[in-house]
Amino acid sequence: SIVFLHEPRGEFGVQHRPLPVREGTMSFSKRVSVLLTTLVLSFAAVAVSQDDGEKVVDGFSEADRSAMADTAEKHEFQTEVNRLMDIIINSLYTDKQVFLRELVSNAADALEKARFHSVQDDSFLGDTKDLEVKIEYDADGKTISITDTGIGMSKADLINNLGTVAKSGTTNFLEAMAEGSDTNLIGQFGVGFYSAFLVADKVTVTSKCNDDPTQHVWESSADASFTVVPDPRGNTLGRGSRVTLHLKEDAHDYLSEDKLKDAAKKYSQFIQFPIYVKVKKEVDVEAEEDDDDDDDKEDEDDVETKDDEEKEEEEKESKPTKKTVYEWEQVNTQKAIWLRAKEDITEEEYTEFYKSISKDYLDPLAYTHFNAEGEIEFKSILYLPKKAPFDMMDNYWTKRSEVKLFVRRVLVAEKFEELLPRYLNFVRGVVDSDDLPWNITSKKLVRKVLEFMQELAKEEESGDDEDEEAEGEEEKKEEKKDKSDEDGTWTKFWKEFNKNLKMGCYEDDSNRSKLSKLLRFATTKSEGKEISLDKYLDRMQESQESIYYMSGDSMEVMLKAPALQIFKKKDIEVLMLSDHLDEPCLQKLADYEGKKFVSIQKADVKLDETEEEKKRFTKIKDMYKPLTDWWKDSLTELTEKGAMKDAGVKIEKVEVSKRLTESPVVVVTSQFGYSAQQERVMKAQAFQNKDQISMMSGRKTLEVNPNHPVVVDLLSKVKANKDDAAAKDTAAVLFQTALIESGYEIADPSALVSRVYRLMSKELGVDPDAPLKEVEVPEDEEEEEEEEEEEAEEEKEDGAKEEL
Repeated sequence: SIVFLHEPRGEFGVQHRPLPVREGTMSFSKRVSVLLTTLVLSFAAVAVSQDDGEKVVDGFSEADRSAMADTAEKHEFQTEVNRLMDIIINSLYTDKQVFLRELVSNAADALEKARFHSVQDDSFLGDTKDLEVKIEYDADGKTISITDTGIGMSKADLINNLGTVAKSGTTNFLEAMAEGSDTNLIGQFGVGFYSAFLVADKVTVTSKCNDDPTQHVWESSADASFTVVPDPRGNTLGRGSRVTLHLKEDAHDYLSEDKLKDAAKKYSQFIQFPIYVKVKKEVDVEAEEDDDDDDDKEDEDDVETKDDEEKEEEEKESKPTKKTVYEWEQVNTQKAIWLRAKEDITEEEYTEFYKSISKDYLDPLAYTHFNAEGEIEFKSILYLPKKAPFDMMDNYWTKRSEVKLFVRRVLVAEKFEELLPRYLNFVRGVVDSDDLPWNITSKKLVRKVLEFMQELAKEEESGDDEDEEAEGEEEKKEEKKDKSDEDGTWTKFWKEFNKNLKMGCYEDDSNRSKLSKLLRFATTKSEGKEISLDKYLDRMQESQESIYYMSGDSMEVMLKAPALQIFKKKDIEVLMLSDHLDEPCLQKLADYEGKKFVSIQKADVKLDETEEEKKRFTKIKDMYKPLTDWWKDSLTELTEKGAMKDAGVKIEKVEVSKRLTESPVVVVTSQFGYSAQQERVMKAQAFQNKDQISMMSGRKTLEVNPNHPVVVDLLSKVKANKDDAAAKDTAAVLFQTALIESGYEIADPSALVSRVYRLMSKELGVDPDAPLKEVEVPEDEEEEEEEEEEEAEEEKEDGAKEEL
């Protein structure tokens, strides 16, 4: 009897004649050999069939292309389009992915037109009812195709829309290129289709519209001409367009599912029509039965029972195997929530949307959703993050705004420098407009952001005022205590992003007054809490004409400063600036609501005085004139010729102080010079200019307290003898210690240290000029005992020797 081995089939359906084998006449190894031979013949047949077959690229066979070449109409590009393509092909682009953004955007416009016509005419869509975009690639043909079921184009449309430019958009683009504009924003000039030549050396457009019964093919190799020809295959699209890009060699990396999916998702995730990318997947399938199962059943009576080895082989073949399938995967599943009404969107949706666009794992701190109307219209959702990035200020000068810019739901720019100023680069969100007038949109957007921040600040401040009014009731006090445990929204925001707003106050002249409303500072009366400038004005004394401030490293240091003593005595509130950006910010502001900012660490601070106080101060000045004149001359000699000549300190004057109540002296700088805090900041700069620092440091003024015992004693000594060495030492030490206490640095502290040692020596009754003598070191007791023991042993040895 005869047993037939498996009858193989070729890839293209080619059947091969089975090989008969007589049962019992062949060993297992020979059977396997016959089977392998059969497989080799099968693969050879497949290879032959592939060589004989025609190559198909983008659905066109060689015969189709030959027919198209014979009947094609050749047209010349308009001159402007020629120039445009030359720029696109030969210019350097930072990101070539814009080609996909532009082509998908065009497809979405075509779909929108088809949808519009279908509303007016129910039969417009016909059999092709699904409005969608499909993206696929052919690794063998090195092509990428974007197919849509939109309105499509007739022959005339292909010639007019792709060969000429009806608008002045191209002219505008060329002019912008000549001026050095950003070429990545080519979408704003309506020349998106030609971006295909960024990655392709030939572009084929197949299109079919309802107004033209014939499907046409447009093709160009960017060689100043294009062809249009009827499609020899007939109507394959039904309705719509298919753009196929024959990729350049350096663009073959786009022949990847992941690359296409990422690019489509990045730029077009909010397009209202579904966008699909063709993906390859492997699935588990059961082993298929042979096509000739029926024939085998007919011969069952003639086939003897197979041996155990054949049964095992059949069991192995019946196990699940991997099969490659192709599917269309939608990439734009997320919806553009900013187009919906605010009342229809839940908090969870706002939060999820924020996390998707910002890649932040935390919920947003606050958000605003608004539609800007008027001359320029746009829709936007903006978020304030809960935490500042750890490197926010490190990259301050180079970091761009991360508000995503969309035009009709198509991403135009992820990071756009001109959309928001640098100090607002922490804001996240989206802006969607139908047009792109950047300068007007930017101004409106900045105004909206600052108004949103002002609303948050006012809400918190009004809540604090209500709490203060309720202090009399015990229940309200408990509520206030509970509320104080948790910071409000604006307080949380200020802790994270206060430096940005201070930088904005310094940089943004047009919005400085709005930013000043948002500033918060600790004061001598705020108990560590930061308050607004408005609240400071509400608590000002009636006769107070200025807003007083001082700067320093910390609150603890500033509260001990001598310059603050008179303000504590008069109960005047002072702003405490502990951040190095605070003082430049207030100096840029200059005033607030008509009240000037005045540093209490600088000269010429004016306080409200009675006539009696003025008369008394005039008499004291006259009484201490001998001391102040002598001290001025002494310090001038010290700083210009003496031990501090290299310190860079210049003395303006010595005068009686109005601000000291406890300390004997204080050093203040001139009105327009650096404060001590600013000097430290400037000296810490890596690229400091020592000459500029020296010039801006200002001349120092030494103020003396006429009521302090040390100053009174010094006055009496100066009156008795102006050349008193002890008086000169005391005056120098007081000046240098006042410099340190006021926050200034001493370039060479050795002179001060030497004087301190001399004063300590005198205090202890030791002559500071006595020469140093080497101290005699007494012998240790242990060494004396050891010497005595050695002597005793020597005596014993001598006695023993005498006895012997």
